[in-house]
Amino acid sequence: MTTRAAARPLTKTAIAVPPDLLAQVDRTAREWGLSRSRFITAVLRRVAGARRDAELKRRVDALFAESGVRDEQLRMAQQLESAGIPADERW
Repeated sequence: MTTRAAARPLTKTAIAVPPDLLAQVDRTAREWGLSRSRFITAVLRRVAGARRDAELKRRVDALFAESGVRDEQLRMAQQLESAGIPADERW
């Protein structure tokens, strides 16, 4: 079995879920026009991505907490700001 969008193989698994939660999953999946499997896959991707993003943010925050890096970035930002942005290049 493959997905239409990514054409990647899928692995089947069995999990135990409380009936009320499964009913909520099914309702939400129906509302979104997804199968139960696609809905659960989307939720799992978001959760896994959020964990990855949180770790990346932690690392970037740690990097900019170093005074040398922070000071260099501040100097660079001030130089760019003082250089001005041509009117035709505003975003």
